[in-house]
Amino acid sequence: MPDEEPHAIRIHLDRLLAERGMTLTELSARVGITVVNLSVLKNGRAKAIRFSTLSRICDVLECRPGDLITHEPERPA
Repeated sequence: MPDEEPHAIRIHLDRLLAERGMTLTELSARVGITVVNLSVLKNGRAKAIRFSTLSRICDVLECRPGDLITHEPERPA
């Protein structure tokens, strides 16, 4: 299996859940996505996310996509 391509996208689901006092299991139930799939997203291993999924997560967490996902490129030394 080839190595995953490196990317500069960061997911801030842990922070948003902590700020809202919500568990991944609760978010899963409210969004309608499995805990496993949310865990893949949370841990930065997701290769893609549907806009409908992103929209539901943002609705439940009362956030904007930019609160959940940021682009943090590495700077050359």
